[in-house]
Amino acid sequence: MNVVNVVVVDDDPLVRAGLRLILGGTPQVDVVADAADGADAVDVVRRTRPDVVLMDIRMPRLDGLEATRRVVALPDAPRVIVLTTFDTDDMVLQALRAGAAGFLLKDTPPERLVAAVLAAADGEPTLSPSVMTQLIARVSAEVPDPAVRPGSAAQRVASLTDREREVAVVLARGLSNAEIAAELYLSVPTVKTHLSRILDKLGAANRVQAAIAVHDAGLTA
Repeated sequence: MNVVNVVVVDDDPLVRAGLRLILGGTPQVDVVADAADGADAVDVVRRTRPDVVLMDIRMPRLDGLEATRRVVALPDAPRVIVLTTFDTDDMVLQALRAGAAGFLLKDTPPERLVAAVLAAADGEPTLSPSVMTQLIARVSAEVPDPAVRPGSAAQRVASLTDREREVAVVLARGLSNAEIAAELYLSVPTVKTHLSRILDKLGAANRVQAAIAVHDAGLTA
């Protein structure tokens, strides 16, 4: 079993302690270090070379967005999950543009937080369901291209098999591969295979674009 090394970054010592406690109870995760602000975070990441960084946004000296930009620019950069109490659509987009691999709220249940860390280490983007909903609404409203309007989305979704459609609908709720597998009684490798086919058939570059197509096609979970 490969252990995922994690660095926790937050200016609140109680939050850092809580995250250590949550993640430390999972044998697959090892919190190798923590930092109290963005500037220290960059130095800590350089020194410890973690797989995943949990990054707060609002911190002194250097905020989490700029720290994320600097971390993801490092050689062999870790995956960064932004963890915050705020989930405004502007903040989500800023974090993703900064290079974050995921965006979760601090009230995310412990089991989902652990799942997000493991998913990020496996190269899987992670967004909480509320964040996914906001992002879909924001991007759908901003994209004027007729190719991604509801009629086209419905045509593309119609190309999916029944099982692929089931996976796509659950994906649009922001669930991770492991959560999709558990809900649909599939193995994780099978889910990954379905997702690859779904992205190809929908002409989507990533999970968010696939979720937007599902949304525009009028499918609901």
